Order: sequence, then structure tokens, then C-alpha cells
Amino acid sequence: MKAKRLSLVSAACVAALCSSSFAYTISGKVSDDQGKALKDVNVSLLKEGKITKTNDKGEFTIHEEEVGIHQAYKGAVGYVNINNGILSYSQSSTSPVQVKIYNSLGNQVFEKKLQGSGTYDLSKGLSAKGTYFAQVSVGSAKQTIKFTTDGNYSSSTGSQASALMKDAQQGEAIQFVATDYDTLTIKLGTLDTTLDVKLTKTAPAEETFKFGYALGNEPRKSKGCGKASSLKSNRKVENGEQFSINVGGKNRTFFITLPKNYDNTKPHKLLIANHCMGSKAEDFVHHTPDYDHPTPYYGQQNLDKNGDYIFVAPQGNDNGTWNGKEDHQFVDEMITTMFDNYCVDTTRVFATGFSFGAMFTNSLAQDMQERLRAVAVYATADYNIWLPSAGSGRYDAKDLPIAWMAVHGRNDGVCNYDRAKNSALPRILKRNGKADANGNFTDASAEKPKENSGNTGHVCYDFTTVDPRFPVKFCSWPGGHQWTAHDNGSMNVGAGWQETWVPEEVHKFFEQF
Repeated sequence: MKAKRLSLVSAACVAALCSSSFAYTISGKVSDDQGKALKDVNVSLLKEGKITKTNDKGEFTIHEEEVGIHQAYKGAVGYVNINNGILSYSQSSTSPVQVKIYNSLGNQVFEKKLQGSGTYDLSKGLSAKGTYFAQVSVGSAKQTIKFTTDGNYSSSTGSQASALMKDAQQGEAIQFVATDYDTLTIKLGTLDTTLDVKLTKTAPAEETFKFGYALGNEPRKSKGCGKASSLKSNRKVENGEQFSINVGGKNRTFFITLPKNYDNTKPHKLLIANHCMGSKAEDFVHHTPDYDHPTPYYGQQNLDKNGDYIFVAPQGNDNGTWNGKEDHQFVDEMITTMFDNYCVDTTRVFATGFSFGAMFTNSLAQDMQERLRAVAVYATADYNIWLPSAGSGRYDAKDLPIAWMAVHGRNDGVCNYDRAKNSALPRILKRNGKADANGNFTDASAEKPKENSGNTGHVCYDFTTVDPRFPVKFCSWPGGHQWTAHDNGSMNVGAGWQETWVPEEVHKFFEQF
């Protein structure tokens, strides 16, 4: 194509004020994140004060042609053109020829200062295929040429090639506003561009409640997010590290297992695993798996495929038992320590335990509803354990709900199944009924669970009269005193603890939050 010669300043305009055409066209298409065109989106060019709407195809155009006044540089008579990537220039003054080239988004990609007359090969500064604007200035005379290149610099000029491109004002931006979508603002370096815009659906405002959180609520970051832990480890073990804190004048220990991809800017869920009588916290971090001493963390670490959880195991007293209020204070202060040193989602703290560990977990569920989102208990019962009494103290029982799941063998000869069903379960249900108009929770203890009645299999019953934010699940099976319930009819260790369905059911229960 023959290049179009463009005069920088005509002879008639020498030493005079001359009119020149300014123009710009901003166009594009607006769609949602699924690619569907969006109609009636308000499109505003903020500094210019121009407003339009998208059509039924999601398309928009903001165009302006106006006459501006340009003062010529006295005696600056010349020309410039681009042909096959070669810039030709000529002028009669002693001022240098300033050449700046911008891409279609207004970003400067090339600059050169030339003297006199001659040619310049743009391949020294420009190689990418696309649409460009060559802005050539001599003194106060300025000309902009719009041209395209296919990579070998074949140039072409449109019908408005001789018009001066109107410069974008500093801070210019184009804004897109649509009902039910997030407002999008894009900074502009040029007023001559084409945009392909995607708008994102506005997330609905999170519902708030008198107590608790919405299902699927946004995480709440702990103080430890963005910081390195200041905790000093006592020792490293196979699957974590041991730490100590002083609680009520006693040195209390616990183990922490971080995900391999731990990120101190990402709020992690926290799972507390409470050991049974005769066991110890250390069994969770490097003990060979069996029925009574499962590892890691009652099978939950194996299911944490994305590294979403931090696991922690507190140590009971020297005899392996849990004594009461002092242990509640220990777990409470341990949680605070975790919040201060690691990035934890403070709304997703869970606890679980087997046998005496289940009874202790169930005890925590009576007074720590504001810290624990949900608990899972394996073979719990209401005896041989301290339960908080009603009151207004820190470790007194609170009349608040908590999400609760239980797994219990009907033939358990250690922690009686009927006590769990008829005492522990109703106490939870009494506080977990659907909230009334004032946000107060009602009594759901009249509802009874469906139970396993055969010699194999299991039944997990989800209560229907509880508040959906505080679900209750009761799982029964024809087994004895073990947390690793399975469906093959065998109740001995030889069946293999890996056959248990419990970890998957508990993981699903926790993940619903």
C-alpha cells in the first residue's frame, strides 16, 4: 500500500494559529465472566464526562470529533510518513524531530530524537505486530499517525490518519456500572482504544446473626496472619513439633502439625484432636496406626489434600486423663496461642476425640461454643468427666448451640451407648433448635434418631428440627468400644482400621462450614 504523506505543518499555517482536527473513539464489548453479553451497562469516560450504555450485544462506543487550536512553530515546515517500517522526516527549522510511538493502550514503547531530514528504521525499536500511534513533534508542532504492522512493518493509514489524536487527561479512566455486578474502573493512557471487558457478579452480602456465622461465611483472619511464629519448639517429631505454654502455673504441652504448603497469609482451619485415656498427644504425630491410637489425627490429616488445616493435639495430665476446668483453660489459651502465631480462620476451629477424649471434647462443647464451630465425638458418654455448670463465668456452661456429630457402637461395653443417646445427645439438641424471630434457639430434644438395628452396616441420622447452621448428626453401628467403625461385621482389630467410614463422614461434616 502506498503510504500517505502527512504534513506536520502546512506553509499556510507558518507563524499563525491554525485549526486541526482532534478525534478519539473508545469502543468495546462488555460481558459477564461466562462470556454472556451484558446490555444496559453504564459506561462512563470519567475525565471527559462522556456517558453511554451497552446495546443488546454488549457493545459500546464513545466517539468525539472536535476542532482544536494548535499553534505552529514559526518556520517549521515539514512532513513525516511511515512506509514498510521506515520513518521518513523532513523539516526546515533547527529544532529536533521528536518521535514517540505508543501501543493501542497508550503505553509508550519507543522514543527517538532526530535532527534535520532523513529516514529511520523502526525495526530498531519496534517489532511486535499490532496497531500503533507515531507521535512526531517539531517544536510546538505535533502530528500523530495511526498505523498497523504485521511484523514486517507494512503500514496503512485510515481515513482519519491526518487527525491529531486527543491525549488522555492525567488520571483518565473508563468505568463500567451494572446492577448485580462489581463496578469496574480501567485506567486509560489513550483515548483511542478497543476494550474487551468482563464484569464479575457481586457477591451477596453475608448474612449476620445474633450468634454464629452463615454457612460458607468468609474466613476471619487471626492475629498471626502475615507474621512469623514466635513460638519456641521443645523438639521436633516425625509429624510435627512439640510446644509448651504456662497455664495457671503449670507447664502444658501440645503438638502442632502444619501443612507442608503452610502460607501465613492464608487463614487455615484448625483441628484439635483430644487423646483417649491410656494414650497421649504424641501418638497423633508418630504412632503406628491401630484402633485405639489412630494417626494422623483420627484420619483427618490424610483427607486434607489441599493443606487447608493446621492440626494440634493437647496433652492431658500425667495420667492421660482430662481433669476439668483447668483443662478447659489450657485448651482455651492454646487456641489463643495458635491465633497469635499462625494464620487461622477463627470461625472454623473444630475438635474431635475418642472415649475419654470424646467426653472431654463434649465437655468443651458446653462452654466454648464461641470458639469451637463444630465437634465430632467417638464413643462419648456422660460419666467420669467434668461438665461445666450453668453460669456467667468464662468456663461455665453457656446456653448456646454448637454443631455436633457422634459415632457410637451399640455394643460398647466401656462408654455406654444409651447414655450417649439419652443424655449427651438431648443436651445438645435442647440448645440447637431452629432460631425464633428474635434469634433465640429453641429446643429440638423431642426428635429421636434413626438407629442401626442389624449386625452389619451403620446409620447416620441428620436431625431435621435443628437450626441448619448448627447441624446434629448421630451415627450408630453394631460395634464395640472403638472409633474406627466399619460395615463388614467384624469387630476385631484384624479387620484393619483403614476400612473405617468414620474419617470421611467427619471430614464432610466439618467441610460443610
